[in-house]
Amino acid sequence: MEPTYRGSASVAREVDLMARIANGDRKAFEELYNLYHRRMARFLTRLTHHYDLAEEIINDTFWVVWRKARDFRGDSQPSTWILGIAYRKARNALRSSARRGEQNLEAESLPLMSDEPFRTEELRDWLEQALEQLPVEQRLGVELCYELGYSCEEIATIMGCPVNTVKTRLFHARAKLQKLLPQLAGVSATAPPGAGVRQAAQERHES
Repeated sequence: MEPTYRGSASVAREVDLMARIANGDRKAFEELYNLYHRRMARFLTRLTHHYDLAEEIINDTFWVVWRKARDFRGDSQPSTWILGIAYRKARNALRSSARRGEQNLEAESLPLMSDEPFRTEELRDWLEQALEQLPVEQRLGVELCYELGYSCEEIATIMGCPVNTVKTRLFHARAKLQKLLPQLAGVSATAPPGAGVRQAAQERHES
């Protein structure tokens, strides 16, 4: 599992980097970019199914970070602020792709090496297929919650919506996935709501 960038020491470091970026420190910007790039690339590639598009979103996001660092006031963690920018960029990209009928483009996936058994690979593939059938907002919410580990309150900040809206989206997403996963992965239809989602998401995150 990749190291988290949300511990107290890491948050303090990121706040310092943001302050330096606000003063035009390019080395601080490079450090922050490198800190976030790999995890954001994996997250966004899973959402967009196109590595080039994921890289474009990351570059657009960090261009905004560079230009708007002075606007960061510390009301939330830097990661929440940055993911909020990436979320809006990803949402717009996904909606644009849907309008152009490009959602089924062949993914140029990042190389993910794993020694896990085939069953785990199957579960990840089934979850990917199920997630693709969710509306954009629900899919992004599931990824932020189960893949990146954000709370409903943090997701609300990232998405710019009320906490109850996040909870409602996650509820409907879990209900839909609970119906889809038994068909795709043989998960028991009587399992607790979200159980199959949590299992597959956890195994995918640990890859």
